[in-house]
Amino acid sequence: MNVILIAVIVLGVVGLVSALVLFLASKKFAVWEDPRIKQVSDFLPQANCGGCGYPGCSGFASACVKAAEGGSLSDLNCAPGGQAVMEQIAGILGLQASAAAPKVAVVRCQGTCDVRPHGVEFDGAHSCKVQNMTGMGETLCQYGCLGEGDCASVCLFGAITVNPATRIAEVDESKCTGCGACAKTCPRGIIELIPQGPKNRKVVVLCNNKDKGALATKECKVSCIGCGKCVKVCEKFEAITLGTNLAHIDPDKCKMCRKCEEACPRGAIKAFNFPPRKPKAEVPAAEAPKPTPKLEVVKETVQSEAPPTNKVETTKE
Repeated sequence: MNVILIAVIVLGVVGLVSALVLFLASKKFAVWEDPRIKQVSDFLPQANCGGCGYPGCSGFASACVKAAEGGSLSDLNCAPGGQAVMEQIAGILGLQASAAAPKVAVVRCQGTCDVRPHGVEFDGAHSCKVQNMTGMGETLCQYGCLGEGDCASVCLFGAITVNPATRIAEVDESKCTGCGACAKTCPRGIIELIPQGPKNRKVVVLCNNKDKGALATKECKVSCIGCGKCVKVCEKFEAITLGTNLAHIDPDKCKMCRKCEEACPRGAIKAFNFPPRKPKAEVPAAEAPKPTPKLEVVKETVQSEAPPTNKVETTKE
């Protein structure tokens, strides 16, 4: 028998047996996947930003299908997709999407080169994480923005950049989806996600310095010193709390009256997207009243002269 023919037959038999084994194994160990996961995943933006808290969009789709068994998607939100995507997902799963307040990232630092003294020059890897591990960075403040752009490198939407003049990260609210990737990356935790607010208006303490007042004053000219003046002017609403020498505003309680912004002696509180304040009308200083002339009471002494008495002398004769 031809050797080549024998080899072909042997290889064919091995191939058939292997194919049969793989077929049986695939049937035995097959994992069934809910087809709704694929349907949900198709509506997601596929940004895989991790803002939802799950490993990618496929993980979020699986979580949505699993949550549908409980009858609610209230704890789930796709930040890049927003409310529109969540409503589509809810429609696929036969649920109703709950309205979630959109959030935006805010960099809680305004320590530019002009107000934050530089102590050293860092000559190493251009990474916020590396610079934070090796010390306080180039400035005297150990809580401020390092300006190396780790947050910008993880933003998939180009919403955050580092200003080369100020060395501070800046957020473009029109591009920010509130995914939170920048907040997770910042080694100093100065990026915070807060509600976008009506008409994109918000009041924020732009400082992360937790040192005491005297030291914070030396480190940065616009640092929060924990004086508590903002807390006093907001006693009615209790929107501002003071902890570890640092004020913080609760956006859910803030009425945006901006009194705290005026009360802050350091300019650490800033209001975003408000119309410019109307200049206060200068009240002319009241003229000092002219002194009332004292009326001199002239006392006239009136001497009443007694009328002359006519004495009649009588002589005795």
